[in-house]
Parts: sequence; structure tokens; C-alpha cells
Amino acid sequence: MKLIFIHGSGGSKEAWQYQTRHFPDAEAIDLPGHPEGELRTSIDDYVEWLRGYIHQKDYSDVVLAGHSLGGGIVLLYALKYPQDLKGIISIGSGARLRVHPMYLEMLEKAIDDPSILEEFLKILWELIDPELVEVLRRRAYENGPAAFLNDLHCCDRFDIIDRVQEIKLPTLALCGSEDIMTPPKYTKYLADRIEGARDVIVSGGTHMVFAEKPEEVNRAIDEFLKSL
Repeated sequence: MKLIFIHGSGGSKEAWQYQTRHFPDAEAIDLPGHPEGELRTSIDDYVEWLRGYIHQKDYSDVVLAGHSLGGGIVLLYALKYPQDLKGIISIGSGARLRVHPMYLEMLEKAIDDPSILEEFLKILWELIDPELVEVLRRRAYENGPAAFLNDLHCCDRFDIIDRVQEIKLPTLALCGSEDIMTPPKYTKYLADRIEGARDVIVSGGTHMVFAEKPEEVNRAIDEFLKSL
């Protein structure tokens, strides 16, 4: 079984360091354009890239775990290519990922003035250990605000509300209780619509719950993997 972690908008594989330490056989990947290669302009295109990557590596019995944008990639992959997968994990994500226009406008301005990005990231990473925050900050600036904006546009166009019940794979849907970007109702929607899915709401966690509350998140993932 191969566990693969997929980061969120403008993110990087380093965000998953607490998970890759706990699951030493797992792999966290950088999506194309983050910063190497070409950005993809839809979640569908990211799915196609990921499928090519998985097949190139000849992985089997794959479990995909994705955060936010990454969660959308995971869910759409499960709809399109369930035969490739053993199970899926959605973290702080949902079947629809509309983005507040305020964030899109802010990132458009940040392309010319990257200091604007700093204020947003400070809020997003407020509960994360400062040592990891430094790594995430460096990687965010390597990717650049244009990558972040591109990914949020991908999220804003994503909508599988009418199809999510077609997913027939074992599913763990997880989020933080204080997540305002993809609130717990998104996670509960997935658990209600996907047959046999389990939802876990981590008390006190926000949108970056997997980096804020790694013990609770890793425990839930452990239990899910053992159930497969």
C-alpha cells in the first residue's frame, strides 16, 4: 500500500513533515509549478498529472491524502480512476471549494507586492510550530503568489456536489473544528454522501489542522489505514 500526500493551494510537500515522519513509507509530493514545471489550470488537469506520476512510479494499492486543493484532486481522482486506489483521505476539503473574492483580489495584488502575501500566511499558519512556519514561508515565496492565485482559481471552479455520492472507495474525511475556509459542514457532507465514509472533526484545529494537531490527525489516518 502506498500513501501519497498532496498539498493545498500554493503549498509544498514540506507541509506534511509530521505525517511523513510518522508514516515513513509514505510520500509527499510537490504539484507541478510548485515551483518546478508548469502549473495546471484546473483540478482535472492536476488529476491527470497525478495519474501519470502514479503510473510512472508503478505504484499499486494507492491511498491518496489531500489537503484543500489536494483534497479536491483526491476526490476527483476517486471519481475518474477508482481502479487505481485503495482508499482516499480528504483533509480540510470538500465537494465544492468556492473561494471568497477577497482572497482572490488580495493575491492578485500580491503578484506585484509580495508583502501582502505575508499577512495572509501569518493568519493561516498562526497555530503551527515556528520552525515549520519558516520552511513553509520559504517554499511559499519560491512558488510565488501567482501559483497560489492559480490554485485558488482551480478551487473556485471545482464542484462535484452532484457526483460525490458516486465515490465507492473507503473514505476518511477530516477537518479542524475551527476551519473557516472549509468548515466542518463540508467534511460532514462528504461523510453523509459517500457510502461508508468516516468523518473526524479535530477539536481546535483550523484549515492547517494536519500541521497544527499532527498527533490527532496521524491517529485518525492510522486507524483508517488499518481498516483497509
